[in-house]
Amino acid sequence: MGYRYSLAFLTTAELSPPEAVHVAAEAGYDMVGLRLLPAGTDGPYPLLSDPTVLKQTQAALAETGVALADIEIIRITPDFDPQATLPFLERGAALGARNILTAGYDPDMARMSDSYGAFCDLAQAHGMTADLEFMPWTSIPDVRTAAAQMRAVNHPAAGVLVDALHVQRSDSPIDEIAALNPAWIHYAQLCDGPGNFDPAPEALIATARGKRLMPGDGDVDFTALLSALPRDIVLSVEVAQTARMGVVPALERAHEAIAKARAVVEAAGLPA
Repeated sequence: MGYRYSLAFLTTAELSPPEAVHVAAEAGYDMVGLRLLPAGTDGPYPLLSDPTVLKQTQAALAETGVALADIEIIRITPDFDPQATLPFLERGAALGARNILTAGYDPDMARMSDSYGAFCDLAQAHGMTADLEFMPWTSIPDVRTAAAQMRAVNHPAAGVLVDALHVQRSDSPIDEIAALNPAWIHYAQLCDGPGNFDPAPEALIATARGKRLMPGDGDVDFTALLSALPRDIVLSVEVAQTARMGVVPALERAHEAIAKARAVVEAAGLPA
């Protein structure tokens, strides 16, 4: 099938969900990602609770033919209650979402596995996968820890979300990414960053949420990374650049992001 490209939420975060769908279509993406729950102090996101926004988003998806790739974000904390995620899952199912960006914030790995496995059950029941993103400031800091969770839950709805920025900034060797079970990888996130960076958690978070570079504008080895990933996954182009919001139109940034994503894929010798 080859790669499909998705416009990640953070790339054009200032847009409403229907606007993001139309921008994705105009810029040439196959899919789009939308946020329903906050990652930190951001939000709120009316798509989760406002029936009008739901209908407008459903209409935009139907009109454009753009599919909903992933919805964000489930944070698995020590007090995580899987049943509390049901409104999120029901809304995702109503929109036709396929994957759920999931983050681990529980340092007790056994409890983390129990919570994650329970959430995988619910995600599967709603037709989605729960894709655990390793991020160096979380309890799942690297690909090794994410793989351990996959083995612990052993669930068909479980997945590892590989983000190019976090590969660069965590102890996640390419050979360990290549060794992942391909069935665990449903999508990956593309962006770039400089090879020299501040490893402090607050600096890593600030870059991830607002200071990413376009693919090819930094030091990520995309040839190595893409060679380690399956060839038929969704490539979610996630280029959070808050300094450019309100300066460069969202559509222009979306065009630039997909063009540069395709360019690094082609440079890796793969069909874009």
